[in-house]
Amino acid sequence: MPYDIEHPDITRTMRTGYPEGLSNMISQPEHYGIDYFGDEIFIGDEIVEINGEIVLKDNFDYYLEEILGAKFKTAE
Repeated sequence: MPYDIEHPDITRTMRTGYPEGLSNMISQPEHYGIDYFGDEIFIGDEIVEINGEIVLKDNFDYYLEEILGAKFKTAE
């Protein structure tokens, strides 16, 4: 007679990746601030400072297009 019962600690670990209590002990990256678009910046992230604004490097192309009006094209 098979049972589909699982111990709660196993269920929690499968769902979160950590057993109870351990998830709070995992170190979190140190927070640096928020970029122009409201994304969190952590110590070690690459950032760009332009016109007094801080922008994550991953958001820089978007900043150029949306805020500064840059157009990215392929030379033909």
